Amino acid sequence: MLEIACFNASSAIAASKAGADRIELCADYAAGGVTPGIACLDRIREVCRVPIRIMIRPRGGDFNYTKEEFERMKREIVEFRDKADGFVFGVLDSEGAVDEWRNSELVRLAAPLPCTFHRAIDGVEDLEGAVETVIKCEFKSILTSGGEATADGGAEKVALLQKKFGDTITIILGGGVRSANAAELRRRTGVEWLHSAAIMQPGEEVDSIEVARIRASLSHVT
Repeated sequence: MLEIACFNASSAIAASKAGADRIELCADYAAGGVTPGIACLDRIREVCRVPIRIMIRPRGGDFNYTKEEFERMKREIVEFRDKADGFVFGVLDSEGAVDEWRNSELVRLAAPLPCTFHRAIDGVEDLEGAVETVIKCEFKSILTSGGEATADGGAEKVALLQKKFGDTITIILGGGVRSANAAELRRRTGVEWLHSAAIMQPGEEVDSIEVARIRASLSHVT
């Protein structure tokens, strides 16, 4: 299964037509993804019905948010709740650990829609402990590169997470996933879902040919 991170409506439409199973909709690629505008989601819905999870992130940078930023995240979940298929976010505390209280509040607010804890988890020192906390918060999935900069570097750790927690929460592998390595990464880790931006040129536009190639490569993995 393939999730594509898209930073505008045209990319989401192109990715869905090229075979993406799900879209993670964001804005501002340079910032690493922030909350998109609701008009962007409306535009995509006019053309296709691929499942779309919305990134909820008030700014780039770290994941320890002020009270005002946290309140903004709550408002954004409410704004998107009737149109989205799920949400993607992650809040860390001042010590760099998963903030159980704040994340749980956001997950409850999003209910019954599923939530993914994003790659903020890769910055947590105790990765397995972080996964256990995310499960307590009732997230349905985690996007991770195994605590490393790329999926290639963290594949062995993700394989361990999949083996230990895969029956409880869905592990999504991301971080430099491309058609050249997608099939091998899936074999190495045992995860069902892979995540890619599939951006092959400067800018924010998805490469629909690359999406199709990733999708095709995964179809051969048993």
